Amino acid sequence: MNTHSRFRRATRPVEAALVGAGAFGRSLLGQGRRMTLLNVRVAVDVTPERAADAFRAAGWEDAAVARCDTPNQVEAAWHAGQAVAAGSLADVLTLPVDVVVEASGHPEAGASHALAAIEAGKHVALVTKEADSVVGPWLAAEAASRGLVVTPVDGDQPALLIGLVTWAETLGLPVIAAGKSSEYDFVFDRASETMLSEERSAPVPGFDRCWDAAGRPIAEVAAERARLASALPQLAVPDLCEMGIVANATGLLPDVPSFHAPIARIEEVASLFVEQVRGGLLSGRRRLDVFNCLREPNGLSFAGGVFVVVACEDRETWAILAGKGHTVSADGSAAMLWLPRHLLGLEAPISILDAAVNGVSVAGSPKPVVDLVGRTSKRLAAGTKLEAVGHHHTIDGVGPALLPAAPLGPHRPIPYYLMAGRTILRDVEAGETIMAGDVAIDEAAPLLAMRRRQDAHFFGANAGTLDR
Repeated sequence: MNTHSRFRRATRPVEAALVGAGAFGRSLLGQGRRMTLLNVRVAVDVTPERAADAFRAAGWEDAAVARCDTPNQVEAAWHAGQAVAAGSLADVLTLPVDVVVEASGHPEAGASHALAAIEAGKHVALVTKEADSVVGPWLAAEAASRGLVVTPVDGDQPALLIGLVTWAETLGLPVIAAGKSSEYDFVFDRASETMLSEERSAPVPGFDRCWDAAGRPIAEVAAERARLASALPQLAVPDLCEMGIVANATGLLPDVPSFHAPIARIEEVASLFVEQVRGGLLSGRRRLDVFNCLREPNGLSFAGGVFVVVACEDRETWAILAGKGHTVSADGSAAMLWLPRHLLGLEAPISILDAAVNGVSVAGSPKPVVDLVGRTSKRLAAGTKLEAVGHHHTIDGVGPALLPAAPLGPHRPIPYYLMAGRTILRDVEAGETIMAGDVAIDEAAPLLAMRRRQDAHFFGANAGTLDR
């Protein structure tokens, strides 16, 4: 639709407060300066100085930014028209902001910030997928009970994929699969027979033989690629975390708990993500997965974008569309429709405006469909601290899986980001799924309390105990 018409009900700019001034947050601060319908002149980070640094990086003059340590300083800076750089969300919640954009990346803090914003009467744009994966459906339900919205944001893959899936469903296009490309392409250099991904290079002698399927079953070719490139990681926790959010919003499910995640060229996606009886990887329809985009150094990237694979029921029309350049499977039975982008804070304002102006969440009314859980890739001794570290917030020795959602219990898998920062109570062997009873969790932990409320809301009053 015409995007100007979409927000025609806006009578003033929407006011947003950002929590978490990392790369995503800084891109949002900069974009807010370029827009007439959105102001983002409040930022919160662990210190006011870090928030101020983000404003400066986004182009604000230093004199226009106020570093605020108290609520009174926040109020004074706001009324003076300055950008507010604060170190505490509590200090800014009394301001007349419409939406709190939670982008801290920290599961416990992110969920706590979101709940505080809801209790203060603010909509929430929940960028922190780690929190969303544990308690997102409950936060959305709690907000809705107060006439508010919690939404993922365009600019991140979950919202973009939810939009693409629901668009296809609305059109009556049968969804076979949906997903995204992994964050980092697999770039094959023929001359050196090496593969580059996420700044890591590995020798892949003989890979040229499986660059093209050349009449071989595509699933067989994908298996050979995975073997040849086994020195490189082919699955990332954030990918499953994001697809779990999509599952909770759409009902689509993973075909296998840790995904197929093939190394594939863009034109092969429609042939790979179909049912096994058609030569693909899947055991059925309406599946979620990811692929590692295979290309040469100057080849086209999928740019971490999202896709749906739909059944080509009208073969005549799809033959015409294939002739126009659309990506159709080798046998003509399926087509891939894709958005080759995720623009972070540059396009997040669309979802922020939808929440404030239209009262709409991209996710609709999510429910617990899957849980992101952890499976050990090595032995973990009792007493090991499960720290989620690095850009991808991964726990060393713990890989991801998506399993059917269930209330907490000592003998049930614990959500991945609920175990983060906690300590293992027993020796856990490689290949085991970590259970809630295996992890020491402070009963006063806010994220645990919220997860129990989610379990009670969706699974019944007695759900969510950790009694061993």
